[in-house]
Amino acid sequence: MALLQPKLNLKVAQRQVLTPGLMQMVSVLALNKLELKEMIDAEMVENPVLEEIDESVPMLDEVASRQEQDLLPERVDGQADAATEPKDPFAEIDFGSYFQEYLDPGYRTQPEYEDSEKPSFENFLSQPTTLTDHLAWQLGALTLEPELEIAADFIIGNLDEDGYLTVNRDELIEAFAQFPENKDRDREALGEQIRRGIDLVQHLDPAGVGAADLRECLLIQIAAQQVELNQVYAKHEEDGYDEPTEILRAEADAKLEERQRSMEVAAQIVHGHLSLLQKRDVKDLAKALHVSAEEAHAGVEFIRTLEPRPGRLYNREQTRLIEPDVVFTKRGGEWVVSMNEEDLPSLRLSARYRRMLTSEGTEKEVKEYVKERFRSAMQLMRNIAQRKSTIVRTCEVIVRRQQDFLDQGIEALRPMMIKEVAEEIGVHPSTVSRAVANKYAHTPQGVIELRFFFSEGANGPEGADTPLLLLKRKVRKLIDEEDPKKPLTDDQIAAELQRQGIQLTRRTVAKYREDMNIPSTHQRRKREE
Repeated sequence: MALLQPKLNLKVAQRQVLTPGLMQMVSVLALNKLELKEMIDAEMVENPVLEEIDESVPMLDEVASRQEQDLLPERVDGQADAATEPKDPFAEIDFGSYFQEYLDPGYRTQPEYEDSEKPSFENFLSQPTTLTDHLAWQLGALTLEPELEIAADFIIGNLDEDGYLTVNRDELIEAFAQFPENKDRDREALGEQIRRGIDLVQHLDPAGVGAADLRECLLIQIAAQQVELNQVYAKHEEDGYDEPTEILRAEADAKLEERQRSMEVAAQIVHGHLSLLQKRDVKDLAKALHVSAEEAHAGVEFIRTLEPRPGRLYNREQTRLIEPDVVFTKRGGEWVVSMNEEDLPSLRLSARYRRMLTSEGTEKEVKEYVKERFRSAMQLMRNIAQRKSTIVRTCEVIVRRQQDFLDQGIEALRPMMIKEVAEEIGVHPSTVSRAVANKYAHTPQGVIELRFFFSEGANGPEGADTPLLLLKRKVRKLIDEEDPKKPLTDDQIAAELQRQGIQLTRRTVAKYREDMNIPSTHQRRKREE
């Protein structure tokens, strides 16, 4: 029998490693102005080396003279011993350049765009999405017959803030019958229409909306998850597995069966034993359901994952403040990009802690801590400066490519891809994507999200490209101007756009129409009474 022998193998491989500094640079780049301000405030609390420049700091020449004294090498006895000591890499950092840039508390110019008109704070408020908006958006994305859509919209309007339909069926039918188009209709037909509307709403997201009480709400959520689990289980049955993965397949199937069983027990608990569930008595639940204590416990734990108030996620009163990160202004016939750094803390490095590094009376542990804090502070300052540079360069490309839009408005918007901007400024497309994420620009056309400027295009007049945003606006305009008794078909819309020099197919027009929640030709047709 051969014995296993230890061996050494050398392998060369390449892999990407994100250092903490690089990870921070990526995260800082993705922050907007308000988020960056919060981050800087938090870092100033955690890092004593960071200081905010204010009016009470000394003048530039005073700081420079003290800095020069701090950076002079001190005379140390025993030159032979000092020469043999290893050099500290931290001591080799050129603090002169850092302190000249980050310790200078001298005069700072006011933002260049202060002379121009600032955006109104009313432009910074964003309307939060409510439960009604969320459900109506889903309803508009479905292709429904008019009667069912009207009934579902009526049901959505009667939900409370938690997503419950607390009005009983008879009251709903009575209120629905008051609509002018329903006054002469049979009550049984109205009841069936309401029933179908409730069923449709109960299949929308979030699961559980449209329920009459807690029991029905939880049962709807359990049924929805059972459907998803059955789909996963069916996929496992359809997919082929090779022999080495049969064990993994068996383990996955066992977990699916275990979860399916917990759902079944949970449904039984909710259906007939909510009072025992409120008492949290697992033994009584197990006895009442004729299951083991483990199965009853698994069912209770599954119920804990359900949402008793599915609508509260969309009914939180949260007003999100939007403040532009950049400002586009025109000076002397040229567009200029300025960073909006108003209210952002201006950072500098603490001279007091720098003196602690050169003082002989400072303990070694304290020096190591201060060194680490200096490294962290300088890394943050570099990343903030890099963020500013990347955003400014990206916006300068946007301004060059979208000058017509800034001068004339949305009709002059041109298609522009993130990849094209990235190639022009020499960075990866993901860097540009982070630079424009959740950031806004103050322009003559209003406060606009930077992502708005990026859009694909389709062939337009004279071979130029037309942004998708404008194509959708053209489709909507044609539909708005159509004869309600003879609405345009998708083929007719495509033909009209082709006459304008825009090459679109019928399927593309249909896709744009569905994206804008515009009904089909049949649904838009207004029939004569």
